[in-house]
Amino acid sequence: MDEIRERGQVVCLVNSNSPGFSVPDSNGVYQGFNPQFCRMAAAAIFGDAGKADIRGIGFSDSMKTIVSGEADMASRSITATGTRDADPGMAFVVTTFFDGQGFMVPKSLGITAASGLGGATVCAEEGSTTLSNVADWFSDRGMDYKIENIADKTARLQAFFGGKCDVLSSDLTALASDRLLAEKPDDFMLLPDIISNEPLAIVTRPDHQLEGAIFWAFQVMLWAEELNITSSNVDAIVADLGNQPKAVQRLLGRDAAMGEMAAKLGLNENWAVEVIRQVGNYDEVFQNTIGTASPMAIDRAVTPNRLSSKGGLHYPYPIR
Repeated sequence: MDEIRERGQVVCLVNSNSPGFSVPDSNGVYQGFNPQFCRMAAAAIFGDAGKADIRGIGFSDSMKTIVSGEADMASRSITATGTRDADPGMAFVVTTFFDGQGFMVPKSLGITAASGLGGATVCAEEGSTTLSNVADWFSDRGMDYKIENIADKTARLQAFFGGKCDVLSSDLTALASDRLLAEKPDDFMLLPDIISNEPLAIVTRPDHQLEGAIFWAFQVMLWAEELNITSSNVDAIVADLGNQPKAVQRLLGRDAAMGEMAAKLGLNENWAVEVIRQVGNYDEVFQNTIGTASPMAIDRAVTPNRLSSKGGLHYPYPIR
């Protein structure tokens, strides 16, 4: 955290081309679900979401870059696993999206379920949990398959869309995003089978202050949704803070604990308000990037990515 504050920026890694999740706009600025958590960190630490230095990078290089200290955090759909978390060079801080691995196939194959994939050639990403999940799934069912282990995403998609592979396997959200990159997206479909649990987490360099800053900034976004605070109404709520419920007063700064947390974690004095004002609550980020009104068209209501109060897995931790 000392290095980050001295540098004046937080260096954050994202996927270089994942529609909905992270893709550069016409000005080269990364947009989507995952870059917003880079901006969340910058808003909490500096009070300025623009102080996130967001860089696109391939999956296999992202964790190496964190371990080498060349980046501070990664928000690029990395699955938290036991062996990865045991690496002393990385810290898995908080799950931003609960996902699961699946399969995408050309509609022309006429396959409607994974049980019909016997003998298929599967394209998958080198170095990912995808390979071991595919191996376990096919082995458990006594089904033959071949693997095309391709690290480069562009080459992997070319192989799949070009017919070198019968199946592309990855997280369901990644598949939904990749389908949009096909010349004719409607020629491809996602099978309904989910073969793994994939908690997609923010990864940082091991540092108590940095880990705490990221974790609690994310809790602010969850609490803001729970308390119906948005980027649009937060200023009005702050202006009338004395008449707000105690939970709102605590979250938005009228509580000594928030100031103590800011001092101990190296955060901006007004950190919670700035996260909400500049980035939004969790639902705002979800709906604006991958929700039903976006090309990704993910219905949050049928995913585990709801608040726990609505039957989901996102459980806001107490900030007090």
